[in-house]
Amino acid sequence: MENLKNQFLIAMPGFIDPFFKQSVVYVCEHNDEGAMGLVVNMPVELTIDNLLTQINMMDAEQDLKELAGHQVFQGGPVAQEHGFVLHTPQEGFSSSLALSSQLMITTSKDILTTLGTAKQPEHYLLTLGYAGWSTGQLEQEIADNAWLNIPATAEIIFNTPPHQRWEAATRQLGFEPWQLTADIGHA
Repeated sequence: MENLKNQFLIAMPGFIDPFFKQSVVYVCEHNDEGAMGLVVNMPVELTIDNLLTQINMMDAEQDLKELAGHQVFQGGPVAQEHGFVLHTPQEGFSSSLALSSQLMITTSKDILTTLGTAKQPEHYLLTLGYAGWSTGQLEQEIADNAWLNIPATAEIIFNTPPHQRWEAATRQLGFEPWQLTADIGHA
């Protein structure tokens, strides 16, 4: 199986897990021990300004109007009490990892104090939780036709409205979403 790091997983219409129905997952890590990714198209009823207020991380320099325009996303069913910020490259955060030339992930709280200020990354997406797979689990789900995969693009993550990301990712495969069948099987 190819390494799926920096790929999108696109949930097939027949995927029975309600958490992943029509989801697009950005794969942050994929190795012999399993995989980790962030769902990038499932916003929750929480904006970043409200989240930062709830965890006492708001700063006088932060632009509340800017933050109120950014939704928090449900990154996955694992560790939902932990935040992950997927963002365009910017150094200076204590716990950042470059995922590609276009994307980084940061898990330290210091990035939160830059959001809504001139110091924030150009583009960012904040998730709570992540999607995780044990050894061989993701490969089996792909073999079972639960997921399609394509190279990830920052364009879909940051510039496509969340409710259109599944369709946009599917179109990158060369066909329209309605052409996918919910039937699972092998030829």
